[in-house]
Amino acid sequence: MFTLKGNQKVCQIGPFKVGGQFGENPPLLISSMFHNGDRILESRKDHKFDHAKAVEFLKQQEALSEQTGIPALVAMVASSTEEMKYYIDFFTEHSDLPFGIDMWVQKPRLEAMEYAASKGLLDRVLYNSITPWDKDIPDQVKALREMGVKHVVVQAFDENDQKSSGRLTSFEKLMEVVGQGGFQSILVDTAVMNLPATAFSCLGNKLIKEKHGWPAGVASSNGTFMWKEARELWGQNGFAGMDAAGQAISALLWSDFIFYGPISIAPRIFPAVVSASLFQATLAFEETKRLPENKNHPIYKFFGAFAGKLSDGEQVELEHGGIAQ
Repeated sequence: MFTLKGNQKVCQIGPFKVGGQFGENPPLLISSMFHNGDRILESRKDHKFDHAKAVEFLKQQEALSEQTGIPALVAMVASSTEEMKYYIDFFTEHSDLPFGIDMWVQKPRLEAMEYAASKGLLDRVLYNSITPWDKDIPDQVKALREMGVKHVVVQAFDENDQKSSGRLTSFEKLMEVVGQGGFQSILVDTAVMNLPATAFSCLGNKLIKEKHGWPAGVASSNGTFMWKEARELWGQNGFAGMDAAGQAISALLWSDFIFYGPISIAPRIFPAVVSASLFQATLAFEETKRLPENKNHPIYKFFGAFAGKLSDGEQVELEHGGIAQ
């Protein structure tokens, strides 16, 4: 029911493993910084932002990742090449971890990657993204291949078939060109349109993973944050609960990575995704009688005794009414 048919690829981005069989690795969490509305951003034109607060957010996410065993990187948003260069320099001054660039327009996105390549950073940069709406995908893939880019996001969406099947057909069409790029990591973003439609994206993840094996995930925050009426209905606490629940469910259902939104909300997202990862590992165990080989998985960090009883064969007692205390 949950475990997947076919061979599953595991991509390595810096120290992070992304993808694999259901329950094998916790999802990669990808936050955003310098997006429109980011409170630390003072002037996009002048590249001015609150450096101290930005560093605080970076270190907070890194600490949560270390504590939980859930890998995490930050994707920085910019509208121009010069702006992104400034953010890349800032990030690499304060962290040795992988990071992403998030730019909507193809030309400055490629120029930003050229800058990252010139700085010797391609092992740790995630290119976000190649989309069905890009004007010249073949030239984009050619440029990325010539730069030596290793890690890319491909966004899958079909305007004519907005259900899960459309994500698969869109990905396959894009891969006719993207597959020529020689990329080490291809992360498939099954585009989210709204909160309930996130279910189609998650089912699309399963279809893509079973047929092609590449890691697949969602920008679940697109669904939760676009539901603006939730704040009006239930206030900030109610919105935060809906957001954490929506993103945890997305993480549970075959998502190898999650674009979770502003880095400032990390304290609520990491615990939510820990819960999802624990469910994944246990559901996978029920079907396969195997626990994750990844010893940094949350199930070992937080429920080591429980995991030990399962691996020692005490699952028989569990099936007959619970593990003996």
